[in-house]
Amino acid sequence: MALLEFQHVSKIYDNVTRALEDVTFTVEEGEFVSIIGPSGAGKSTLLRCINRLVDASSGKIIFDGQDVTSCSKKELREIRTKTAMIFQHYNLVDRLSVVENVLHGRLGQKSTLSGVAGHYTEKEKEEAFRIIQEMGLIDQAYKRCDELSGGQKQRVGIARAIMQHPKLILCDEPIASLDPKSSKVIMDHLKEINENKKITCLVNLHQVDVAMKYSGRIIGVTAGRIVYDGPTEGLTKEMIHEIYQSNENDLITDVAG
Repeated sequence: MALLEFQHVSKIYDNVTRALEDVTFTVEEGEFVSIIGPSGAGKSTLLRCINRLVDASSGKIIFDGQDVTSCSKKELREIRTKTAMIFQHYNLVDRLSVVENVLHGRLGQKSTLSGVAGHYTEKEKEEAFRIIQEMGLIDQAYKRCDELSGGQKQRVGIARAIMQHPKLILCDEPIASLDPKSSKVIMDHLKEINENKKITCLVNLHQVDVAMKYSGRIIGVTAGRIVYDGPTEGLTKEMIHEIYQSNENDLITDVAG
C-alpha cells in the first residue's frame, strides 16, 4: 500500500482560481520525490492539502491508510504528527532558543496543557540535543533563533521535523531563501534523513538541477496539472520546457558541490 495517494484532487480558491486540477499520483514509503514547476503552478497548495493546511475542493487524499479529506479533528491531529513540514521562511519562534524550537516537534504528541507549560521528558531533551548535534548546531543550542543565519534556521526547522518522528516530511521550497552553499547543506541533510532514517520526503523545488541531483523521482506541475511524473533520468530538456514554458537554461542554479 502506498504511503500517500492523491485521487483526482482539485483545489479552487474563491470559486475562481483553480490551483490544482485533477491531480493523481502515489508516493511509496522511502521515496525522495521532488515537485518542480514555476511560481504559481500549485506546488505549495499540493503540499498543504496533504496535512489540511489547505482543504481540497474535490477528490481524495489517502495518507497512511486514512482519508485526509474526510477525517475527524482527532484523526487530523494524528495525521499531522506523522507529516512534518519544513517551510521556506522557517516558521520558527524567533524569541526562543534552538533547543526549545526543536522540542516543539513533540507538541503534537502532548496535551494542550503540557505543551503550553513546556513540559518535556529528559528522554525528549536528550533526543533534541542529539538531533541538534547531527545538524551541526550544538554550539548554537541555547541561542535565540533570531540570532541565526538563514541556513542555520532551516537546519533548526529540519531538526524540529525529525523530533516529530514523522513518516513523511513535506518541504515547501526549503532552499528558496538560501545561498548555494547553504542550499547544498540543507539538501544533503534531507537526503541523509531519507536514506538513513528511512523517512519519506516530498520536496517542492524551483531549481531543476537540484531536483535532478537529489531525487529519484520528479513530478512536474504546470498550472495545477501534473505534466511529468517519472524517474529523474527521464526528465528531458523538452519536458523541462513544457513544465516551465521557458528556456530550461534559465532554470539552472549553482548548488556548491
